[in-house]
Amino acid sequence: MVCPELRTRCHEGKLFKSGFSYRFSKITEMHTHCTHCKLKFEKEPGFFYGAMYVSYGLTVALWVAVGVAFYVLSEKINPWLFMIFGIVLLLALLPGIFRISRAIWLTMFIPFEDKDERKAH
Repeated sequence: MVCPELRTRCHEGKLFKSGFSYRFSKITEMHTHCTHCKLKFEKEPGFFYGAMYVSYGLTVALWVAVGVAFYVLSEKINPWLFMIFGIVLLLALLPGIFRISRAIWLTMFIPFEDKDERKAH
């Protein structure tokens, strides 16, 4: 018998309660369980603290991309323009980075079953 927590899951239910929004009070509201297969998202208290590492990696990648773009598009990089543009871009992408990092973190620990594999069962 397979432990219910180790089974593969649907990857079809909603992870967050609200759609993409810039209302910071709504960004962190998640469902406790999958709306489709009833998988409990938070395996233990503080489970999503690890998503901060994913978020950090995504943020570093964003800053590297902005730096490379500034280097390629201009002969001399103005550090103030680079910082202002990078901060504005980071603030604009903050809700998406937060949500993507939580989804990536969850996907790292829960195997998901492909739709074709579910149909075969």
